Amino acid sequence: MPEDTEAVVPAAPRAEATALLRWAVATLPAPSPETEARTLLAYVLGRSPAELIMVGTVGAADARRYAEVIAERAAGTPLHHLTGVAHFRHSTLRVGPGVFSPRPETEVMTGHVITELHRLIADGVTPVVADLCTGSGAIARAITDEVPGINLHACELSEDALSYAMDNLAGTGADLVQGDLADVFGELDGTVDVVVCNPPYIPLEAWESVAPDVRDHDPHLALFSGQDGLDAMRVLAVTAARLLRPGGLVAAEHAEVQHASAVEIFVAHGSWTAVADHLDLTGRPRFVTARRR
Repeated sequence: MPEDTEAVVPAAPRAEATALLRWAVATLPAPSPETEARTLLAYVLGRSPAELIMVGTVGAADARRYAEVIAERAAGTPLHHLTGVAHFRHSTLRVGPGVFSPRPETEVMTGHVITELHRLIADGVTPVVADLCTGSGAIARAITDEVPGINLHACELSEDALSYAMDNLAGTGADLVQGDLADVFGELDGTVDVVVCNPPYIPLEAWESVAPDVRDHDPHLALFSGQDGLDAMRVLAVTAARLLRPGGLVAAEHAEVQHASAVEIFVAHGSWTAVADHLDLTGRPRFVTARRR
């Protein structure tokens, strides 16, 4: 435990919650130390962050455990690895070492897909959806939560990530398989209404610029994809064209700087029309969509 925590976490039976939070905020890195300090205290106490307003003092054992997790977070351990959960749209997911933790910027693409599914249902269609590179199952879980009754198929190559997806998709009725993006779901060829994918897209040449808490903790299989970061996107353009029915929609996330190059992959393929790029919650280019000719 850092030496300066002794003033905040004394050898007394209790410690003031406000003092603990002030120390944690000063200890944690930007950009959101206040939020993370509250999240971790709520985690240690087994409460929600909103319930912290009712906490005046914290027992010595919990205070010392809090100091330990704050130290781990300050040293670079991802927040989600400490709490074991991540929130995505309306879902709470189990995450941890071995799986990519979902990010808020993916929520807009997921919402775009959900809007398309509601449109199909309004037209009398029971949609068939394929979520490729499902990771923790975040996108698939959000879809099944918000659009019940669809026919959803999800795949993940990593055995470690697959175990998280199995937990997060339990009881949803989703068909979850271990498989490669290039050749999965051959039995669905030409029948899928929507393909959605958050593929790896960081260029190998950008290794040094990746935030250490991402590079050192998230699985590299979910991060890096060739020298320009678009190897998986090229495979996706082929696989989605195989899976989708004519008029079916594909949606795929990409890096901010890939807004032109990701679009060009689908344009150049020849099987796609209505290719368009879209912004995320921060106004940055984040995902491409296209329709099967």
